[in-house]
Amino acid sequence: MNRTHDPEYATEHSDPPPFWSSRYGIGLLVLGAIAAYFLMTEHLAHVVGALPLLILLACPLMHVFMHHGHGGHGHSHHEDKNPNPDMSKPVESKPGSPS
Repeated sequence: MNRTHDPEYATEHSDPPPFWSSRYGIGLLVLGAIAAYFLMTEHLAHVVGALPLLILLACPLMHVFMHHGHGGHGHSHHEDKNPNPDMSKPVESKPGSPS
């Protein structure tokens, strides 16, 4: 007799539901939502009061973490410093043309 086709064996040894689908997971989500609601309603004044400081602190952090993409300040790894040699010559104006 094959045990995999036995309905009694299948119900006893099936995989348990994921944690967030279990009753404990749903209860934890509900408690977390209630806690988040009360934290936001009771402490919103503290967060709003610190918001200007947080924005000012975000500026130097963004400067530090976002400058890695273009080689930083003066640390160029290019061999050719002037990729377009025609741009190094000054533009000569023609006589009689407005400059």
